Amino acid sequence: MTATTPTTTADTTTVTVLAVIPARGGSKGVPAKNLAPVAGSPLVSRAVRACLGARLVTDVVVSTDDAEIAAAARAAGAEAIHRPAAIAGDTATSESAVLHAMDAFEATHGRRVDVILLVQCTSPFLTPAEVNGAVEKITSGEADTALTVAPSHGFLWRETADATGAHGVNHDKAHRPRRQDRHPEYLETGAVYAMAADGFRTHGHRFFGTTGLVVTDPARVLEIDDPHDLARARALAPLLDAATTPVRADVDAVVLDFDGTQTDDRVHIDAAGTEFVSVHRGDGLGIAALRRAGLPVLILSTEQNPVVAARARKLKIPVLHGIDRKDLALKQWCEEEGVDPQRVLYAGNDVNDLPCFHLVGWPVAVASAHDSVRAAARAVTHTPGGAGAVREIAGWLLGPELHTPNS
Repeated sequence: MTATTPTTTADTTTVTVLAVIPARGGSKGVPAKNLAPVAGSPLVSRAVRACLGARLVTDVVVSTDDAEIAAAARAAGAEAIHRPAAIAGDTATSESAVLHAMDAFEATHGRRVDVILLVQCTSPFLTPAEVNGAVEKITSGEADTALTVAPSHGFLWRETADATGAHGVNHDKAHRPRRQDRHPEYLETGAVYAMAADGFRTHGHRFFGTTGLVVTDPARVLEIDDPHDLARARALAPLLDAATTPVRADVDAVVLDFDGTQTDDRVHIDAAGTEFVSVHRGDGLGIAALRRAGLPVLILSTEQNPVVAARARKLKIPVLHGIDRKDLALKQWCEEEGVDPQRVLYAGNDVNDLPCFHLVGWPVAVASAHDSVRAAARAVTHTPGGAGAVREIAGWLLGPELHTPNS
């Protein structure tokens, strides 16, 4: 058995557990796949967060040849390690990237890696518990290698070139036992592989010695290889992701769409053609509280209607309206204000907000938003647009501060 058994004190862990996330810039099935957002977060960021949330993981690195992926990895809290071109092509193995990253990490940090993890961005619903489970198989001495698997009860078939026709792979077609009478079988999920580092160096591949299985929920298993997989992941995210909302420490600025976010998306028109909309007083209170807390707030709207500017004046916040490319305007505003887009909360409701969702760290959809917008959001309000959704968002960020007598 080559696995390392950890020794710990109350303050210090002597075992270095390094999670390596390989994320090349090129992808034939889904262009820029590792940066594709699911529930408002790039796939690489989701993988980083799963690893950072695992108690036994001490360090997380992303191995990449792409500057944008490296930036996203750092923004999510990981270290980025540049992958040389020689091991970044279509024929390069994941093992080569993991070995290179491990060498680079040890050279930079002066620490020996005890347990090495290979974590794939293409499994968007990976949980910290699954990552932890793989590490525990190694650190406990139970196994030299481990992987995540899902229970499988399917009957597999293989076609043959001779006249005998197809035959069963994991069953005898003349005898098909009930599921409860069959030995358990497991499908490799492709999400996480854990190895004792010394054994990995010796053998050069992810399976050696004794292999342990970390059984996962099959409902969460999805590997993204083509656009259809990505679409399924985005549809499933609202059902599978744990509910999460930002707090003040996560956000440096708030940007708000107007129609459908601060209004209920209806327009009243009088006989002269003048347009009227309804807003919610609670949203005004929320925006005032955000301003008092020192958070920059901006209204960003495609509408040229004077009511947008009038509402901004009332709230004493800046407005950019009549904007065709809201994403470009948002990017420029962030540069002018010196705000990192990953620290921006953007609230919207319709498809013209999606380009902005892809820029920011906290894309938020109001409850009444279009389905595609809700699917792309990192958080969704319980309140519809125009009914106090902005006040709800302010409550996430400020908590009890929003309920002071002056609010």
